Amino acid sequence: MVLTQTELDAFVGTENIYQHSLGICYTDGVKYLATKGEAFWLLDAIASHQTQQILSQPELQEFQIWELTVAEDKSAVLICRADTNTEPVVRQEIEYTDFPLKSLKLYLEEKVLLLPSEY
Repeated sequence: MVLTQTELDAFVGTENIYQHSLGICYTDGVKYLATKGEAFWLLDAIASHQTQQILSQPELQEFQIWELTVAEDKSAVLICRADTNTEPVVRQEIEYTDFPLKSLKLYLEEKVLLLPSEY
C-alpha cells in the first residue's frame, strides 16, 4: 500500500518522540512517513545537514522548513528554509528516489522533526 498525503494529514500532535542517531528527534507522524514511505534516508539527510554552519544561526536552530520535491524522472531536490518566504539555505540534489509523494514539507522545531499537521 502506498503512502498518501491524506494519511499524513491525519496526524495531529504526537504521543511519542523518537531519537535519531544523529541528534534530532521525530514524532509519530514522521516515524509513520519514514516507515510506510521507506524514507528513513530522508531523516538521515535532514539530520546530517544539522552540522552545517549555516544551520547554526539562532533562527535556524529554533525552526526550519524542509521541502522535498520529486520530479517525473524520480530525481528530487531537498531544501531548507528559515520560513516560507526566504531563499533556501540548504539545497541537496538527489539523483534518484522512489519516494511515493511528489512533494513533502516537514518542520524542524527545536531539534524535533514533525509533520505540518502535528505543528
